[in-house]
Amino acid sequence: MRLLIVEDDTLLGDALATGMRQLGHAVDWFGNGSEADVALADAAFDAVVLDLGLPGGDGMHWLGRWRERGVKLPILILTARDAIEQRIAGLDAGADDYLVKPITIDELAARLRALVRRAAGQAQAVWHQGALEYDPATKVVRWKGEAVELTGRELAVLEAFLNQSQRVLSKAYLREKLYDWSGAEPESNSLEVHIHHLRRKIDPGIIRTVRGVGYALGSGEAP
Repeated sequence: MRLLIVEDDTLLGDALATGMRQLGHAVDWFGNGSEADVALADAAFDAVVLDLGLPGGDGMHWLGRWRERGVKLPILILTARDAIEQRIAGLDAGADDYLVKPITIDELAARLRALVRRAAGQAQAVWHQGALEYDPATKVVRWKGEAVELTGRELAVLEAFLNQSQRVLSKAYLREKLYDWSGAEPESNSLEVHIHHLRRKIDPGIIRTVRGVGYALGSGEAP
């Protein structure tokens, strides 16, 4: 997943970003809604973690603005405001989940996985594509029942395809899913290398090339 975290507390924001990156996610963290607003327009995020007590504009303001603008990403409110009325207001304003601080990284990750899964129309915790099985909680990949060892980047590419299993994904979109703005600039052919490895480790037909457009998820068993 590529995540957008909006949190003005430096220690907490850094801890959240570091923890989610350690779990294999690309993360961009901003301390105010204005910067997050610009980021949402420029990158393909999978979900947003939004604090409410932000400088220069309350989180509820940005939540309402994004929903009015048609942003459909899952948005999880993570805040110290724990009154029932505040929780109801946040959910009614368009939040998909509402969590009260403090929270562990493992629970936050699990909540985000559930939100992204539902947004993709996936009810089961384990993703299935032909003979492929993928458990995003444990990062275990199986092909025809046999475990497949993938690197973190290869898992991120596979997740991007599973989340958009009916779409053709451009190279630009896939690169956005892999790299946040805090990291080094990826090599020009890194995406192609990851896709080559997925085909070699799983099956040549698991990723289809759509000439002139990008790539799409296949079911494997290429002739």
